[in-house]
Amino acid sequence: MIARITLTLILICGGLAQASGQTAPNHVVVSYPRTISSADAKAVLPATVFFKGQSAAIQARNSGGIEFAKSRFLLATLVDTSGYSTSVQERYQAYLITEMPVIIDGHRLTPGAYGCGFIAGDQFAVMDLGGNDLFVAASKRDPGLKRPTPLQITADPASVGTYRLYAGRTYVELKAAPEQRP
Repeated sequence: MIARITLTLILICGGLAQASGQTAPNHVVVSYPRTISSADAKAVLPATVFFKGQSAAIQARNSGGIEFAKSRFLLATLVDTSGYSTSVQERYQAYLITEMPVIIDGHRLTPGAYGCGFIAGDQFAVMDLGGNDLFVAASKRDPGLKRPTPLQITADPASVGTYRLYAGRTYVELKAAPEQRP
């Protein structure tokens, strides 16, 4: 009987808090999309990734992501490319995993895993797992970025729903792709 009264009071108090626009104690409200910290990304990223016939360790401290909807992620992490040839290292610096289509500088990228990197000429290359170029996008420089890190993802302050994937002060813009109907 006491347990039933306690449960009823909890349900009533929770309902009152929701009706008044407040959250119940210990109730976390998550709004989407949201950026993911390197600590949170580390929890879901694999320790090693496959690209062009080899496995490489990720740099979990240099990772980040976006959770577009509950359990719908885009994750990026720098990779230890020391075992790759110089020509591959110039283009492949990071691993990008997306569970939903995204747009990077006007280029549509379908769900999957990719190699990517910031290259000469203010460009960002995206490759399939075989090392074949999918597209090259324009990158930009952000001299006003406070505390640049080797890799991070932030919300674009000028455009709602747009994000920036940074390597130092260089970045590309990305956002969720609109659904395509057949």
